[in-house]
Amino acid sequence: MTTWEPPVPALSVRQVLALERVLAGQPEVVAGVGRLDRPVRWVHVAEAADVGVMLSGGEMVLTTGVLLAGDEHKQTEYVRSLHRAEASAVVLGLGRAFPSPPEAMRRAAERCQLPLVVLHRPFPFAQLTEEVQSRLVRRKFAAVSLSEAVRTGLTALITGGAPLQRLLDEIARHSGCPVVVTNLAHRVLGTAGERSAVDDVLRDWERIARQAGRSEGDGWIRAELGGRGEPWGRLVLCGYRGDTETGRLLADRAAEALVLHRMLGGAGCSWEEQSALSLLTDLVGGAVPARHLLPRARAAGLPVNRRTFVPLVVRGRRAAPLDRTLRLLGLPGIAGELSATATAVLLSLARDQDAEALTAHFAVRLRAEPADEHVVVAAAATRTSFDDVPAGLREARHVADAVADDAAALDLPPVVRLRDVHLRGLVRLLRDDPQVQSFAERELAGLLCDPGEDLLPVLRTYLATGRNKSRTAQLHHVSRPALYRRLEAIQARLGVDLDDFEQAASLHIALLAHDAQQR
Repeated sequence: MTTWEPPVPALSVRQVLALERVLAGQPEVVAGVGRLDRPVRWVHVAEAADVGVMLSGGEMVLTTGVLLAGDEHKQTEYVRSLHRAEASAVVLGLGRAFPSPPEAMRRAAERCQLPLVVLHRPFPFAQLTEEVQSRLVRRKFAAVSLSEAVRTGLTALITGGAPLQRLLDEIARHSGCPVVVTNLAHRVLGTAGERSAVDDVLRDWERIARQAGRSEGDGWIRAELGGRGEPWGRLVLCGYRGDTETGRLLADRAAEALVLHRMLGGAGCSWEEQSALSLLTDLVGGAVPARHLLPRARAAGLPVNRRTFVPLVVRGRRAAPLDRTLRLLGLPGIAGELSATATAVLLSLARDQDAEALTAHFAVRLRAEPADEHVVVAAAATRTSFDDVPAGLREARHVADAVADDAAALDLPPVVRLRDVHLRGLVRLLRDDPQVQSFAERELAGLLCDPGEDLLPVLRTYLATGRNKSRTAQLHHVSRPALYRRLEAIQARLGVDLDDFEQAASLHIALLAHDAQQR
């Protein structure tokens, strides 16, 4: 796919005066020098004294002043009428009517800050009109082409089921600048563009966003996102290099597509959840240093200065309810699903808060519902540096995975930590060792070759509960005699005595290794 080149920007008065054809007329700016960057929307040749009533704003007016000669009042009123009509400039060809710049027009133009340009050499206005109009028409055509290209490209992505990030990448490709999507509180929901440029924008996002909300100077162009008259977010082009009109057109087309994308998203993952998930995934993955993710974290609304970070992984709960629980408890943090069964949570607490007590309170709240009583909340040791957060999240995930399969059988605390996983944590770290794999296959061969009798889960629960027959029968909803028959079958298949501690321990280690390998 080719990279889009910005269309020719709108001509300013300064740029018109720099055209080769205009330079042949020896132009001289005699008033309004500070306003030469005004955009020229059109060029209009007019001699009428009341030309202002025929203008709609942005025109560069060309005149010889033949109807103004000898009447300073008309000259002054002529300039005032152009000012009221918001003309961009007036160009006066010197000659029979005015051999030199008229002082009355110059004073009036200076007061109105309207650029007044005189041409010292005879100049055919038709050439200037043709040159400027052709450039403006090309620009208009380029803008329309851009509008259609953006609309077509984004619509194709939406109908193809592309995620939000893919749409933002396409918008950034067209705009050639960083693109940021926020909610109404300026919390960043998504970004796209060159990574270093995006990081520069996000580094002080709160201040920048509020300044950009007051004006559209310096290429900062925004478009509201919303539906049915209710705004819910903003799209911001940060430092767009083309002209403002084209930038607004691009932003409007992009906003239309983003609104449609959100409407078609249904009950899927919200943009806030996607933003949190993207950040947490990058933190867990470790491919990007944490310090490079700090601007994104800050812009996403996560407090990062002088904080205590608590990395958590929750198994058995979706990200959306977790996010709501965080808000309900007033805990600053973000949550995002790492897999169908694991959700990462990063709490950001003030240094004077009791991190352990608040984490325990969060875990107890999650497990309060009967359906969630076996939810596993795994926590790493607290971190005071954001650079240490990725290692903390990986530690929390390791802890959660180590106890996930036997959570119902184990007597776990509300918050499980590395010190609570003991042997199963070590075995999980060694799961890829060929000798460990061979050991597990050898010890469990009698059950693995014929899993149809469902004996493996019984053995897993029996060993996880410390060989507690009553608890095992209860968890598998069978009678004690039925459990005894299954345990006898297991012993016969494996050729072991489950009452022998060493043999039972060997099976337990083999089963932990097998389960770790399966995950």
